[in-house]
Amino acid sequence: MSLRNRFTLNQVAMALVVASMPLSSIAGELAVAGDGDDGAQHGLSPRIEVIRVRGDQLSHAHVETGTVHLINFEQIEAIQPLSTEDVLRRVPGVNIKGEEETSIVANLGLRGLSASEAKSLVLEDGVPVAPGLFIGNDRYFNPRIQRMDGIEILKGSASLRYGPSTIGGVVNYITKTPDDGVQLSGRLGSFNLREVGIEAGGKNNSGDAYAGVVASHAQSDGFMDKGYEMSDVMVKAGTAIGDNQRIGMKFSYHENEANISYRGLLLNDYLAGERYNPAPDDWYLTDRKAFDVNHQWTINDIATLKTLVYWSDVTRDYWRYGVDTAASNEAGRWVYTDDLTGNNRSWERFGVETRLSLAHTLGDRNADTEFGLRLMQEESNDTRVRATREQDRTGINDRHIVDSATSVAGYLQSRIELSDNLAVTPGIRVESYTQEREVLTNNNASAKTSNTELLPGVGATYELTSSVQLYGGVYRAFSPASNGVALDGLKDQNLDGERSTNYEVGIRGSQGSLAFEVAAFAMDFSNQVVTGNTDPNLSQSNAGKTEHKGMEFALAYDFGAGFSLDTNATWIPTSKFKTGDHQGNRLPYAPKLMANLGLNYSADQLKVALTAHHRGEQYGDPSNQAELPTDAAGGIWGGLLPAYTVLDLTAQYSVSSEFTLFGAVKNLTDKQYIAGLRQGIYVGPERSFELGFRYRF
Repeated sequence: MSLRNRFTLNQVAMALVVASMPLSSIAGELAVAGDGDDGAQHGLSPRIEVIRVRGDQLSHAHVETGTVHLINFEQIEAIQPLSTEDVLRRVPGVNIKGEEETSIVANLGLRGLSASEAKSLVLEDGVPVAPGLFIGNDRYFNPRIQRMDGIEILKGSASLRYGPSTIGGVVNYITKTPDDGVQLSGRLGSFNLREVGIEAGGKNNSGDAYAGVVASHAQSDGFMDKGYEMSDVMVKAGTAIGDNQRIGMKFSYHENEANISYRGLLLNDYLAGERYNPAPDDWYLTDRKAFDVNHQWTINDIATLKTLVYWSDVTRDYWRYGVDTAASNEAGRWVYTDDLTGNNRSWERFGVETRLSLAHTLGDRNADTEFGLRLMQEESNDTRVRATREQDRTGINDRHIVDSATSVAGYLQSRIELSDNLAVTPGIRVESYTQEREVLTNNNASAKTSNTELLPGVGATYELTSSVQLYGGVYRAFSPASNGVALDGLKDQNLDGERSTNYEVGIRGSQGSLAFEVAAFAMDFSNQVVTGNTDPNLSQSNAGKTEHKGMEFALAYDFGAGFSLDTNATWIPTSKFKTGDHQGNRLPYAPKLMANLGLNYSADQLKVALTAHHRGEQYGDPSNQAELPTDAAGGIWGGLLPAYTVLDLTAQYSVSSEFTLFGAVKNLTDKQYIAGLRQGIYVGPERSFELGFRYRF
C-alpha cells in the first residue's frame, strides 16, 4: 500500500505538536479540515495561495522533511495576543527580541539566529511581508495578528521551496476569510488600550463565490508611554470559474502612528525602576497598501497550476531628535537638542509566482513533483530630511538614494515513495538577482552588482509505525546582502549572499493522549552577516564562518476531564563564531535555552490557560561583553541580558453561541526584565490586564 493511501489521523496529529496550544484545539482542526478541502467552512476555498494551507496542511505536515508547526485560529484566540510575536514566542526554536508590546517592527530569530537579522522568510498568504528582500530593511512592517486565521512555521529542508532568506525557516501568516454574517469585537486594557474590530462576509447560495472584510482599529498610551494608533483593513473576494478554476483577490491597508524610537533607558534609570518614554518626541509613521490575486487551475487529475501575483507599497517616516551626549551622560538619561532628522523611506514591490504540481509515477513508484518560478522587482526611495523643532518636519533633503533589485528564482522538487514506509524528496533552487544603487544627491552616481545562488537539498521521511515518523534532510540556504552592504561606497563589493548548509533529523508521533516531537539541527555558515559591526564588508571580514547546533523538544498530553499540558524547549549549546574578530564568541541574541509550558482547562463554556515563557541569558553584541553600558557615548550597545520567565493567565467564557467574553493577565508576577538592547535598554512590558468580547450576528 502506498504512503498516500496509508495516511491516518494519528500521522496528522504527530506533526501538530505546538507548545502552549491545547490538544483539544488540534482535534478541532482535524474535525474542520479532515476532509482535505481547505475551504470547507467557507464553501469555496478562499485560500489558493502558493503555500498549501488549512485542510491541505494536514498532508503538508505529514510529507514535509523538516519540522512543521501549524497554529489554528482557536489556538490564537486562546493566547489573546496583541501581536504576531505573542504567538510566535511560544513555538519551539523561535526567539523574540521585543521592542514594544505590539511588535510594530519585526524582531524574530529561528534556531539560534539573531532576532535582529533577515535570515528567515516571513510571508502572508504566501506573499513576502518584508518591505525589501534584496534591497534591505526587512523589519519595518509587521502584520497585525487581528487579521490572522492561522500561522505556519517551516524549518529544515521543508523550506527549500521558498526564498530568499530561508536559513532559519519560513513563517507564513494565514489571513481570515469572514464567514456569513457579522462579528463585532472589542478589547480594553492597561495603558489605556482600546481596540475594536469588525468582520463581515457572505457567499452566494451555491457556495462558489464569497466576499468579506476584516477591519480593526487600536490605540493606546502604550507601556512606558510609547503610544500608538493603528488602523488595519483587509478585503477578500473569490469565485469559481467553471468546474476546474478558482480565483481569489485580497486588498489590505495598514496605517500606524507610533511614539517609538531606537533609544531605550540608560542603565541607572532602569535599575531604579524608571519607566518613562526615553524619546518622547520621536515618531515612527508607517502605512502599507497591498494587493494580490491568486489563481488555481486543476488541469486534470494529476496536474494543478497555481499562480500568485502581488504588489505592495510601504512608506515609513521616522522622525528623531538629536541628543546632547555630554548632557545625557551627566543627567543619566537622554537630553535632546532641537535638531530633527526624518529618515523617510518607501518601498514598492511587484512579483509573480507560479507552481505546477504533478502527481505521477517513476517506474512503479508514486511521486509528487513541483516546478516553481518567481519573478520579482523591488525599489526603495530613501530620503533624509534635516530640520529643527520649529520647522515641523520640513527641511533640506541631504541624502536621496534609490535602491532597486530584479530577481528570478526557480525550483524543482519531487517526493518519491521508494517503499510503503520510505519517501525521499530531492530538490534544487536557483536564485539570481541584480542590485542597483543610485545616489541622486551625488550627481546621480550609481553602481550595480549581480549574484546567482544554487541551492540543492534532499530530505526523507520514514514511518516507523502508523503513528511515529522519522524525518530529516540537508540543504543549502542563503540570505542576500542588501544594497547598502553589497554596493557600499558605490562600489561593487563582490559579496556573495550569506550561505549556510543546514542539517536536521527528527522524530514525531502520537500515542493515545500523548503527542511528541524531537528534532536535532545544525547550521554551518560559510559567511555570516551579524549586526553591530562597523565594517561595511560585513560578510567578508567581520563575521566569517559560524556554526549553530541544537535540539527542539515538544510534548503535549491530555489528562482528560478538560485538563491538558503543552510544553516545549529549545536547547542551542553551540552558536558561535568560527573565524574572524570574534572567533569563539557566542552570537548575539542566541540564548542557549528557551522553553514554554502551558497548563490548560477546557469545559463546555469555559477555557483557561496558564502559560510560562522562559528565555535564557544572551549577549547583545558579538564582543560578548558582560557589562551593560552606563552612559550615552554611542557605539555598539552590548552586554549580557539576564534570563527571565514570564507567566500569562488567559480565560474565555462562551455566554452563548454568539457571545464570548475573554480576559487576560499578562506578566502575572510583574517580572522586570530586559527584552533587548539598542541605544539603551528595552524593558519588557510590566503586568497588564485586558478584557474583551466577541459577538456574532
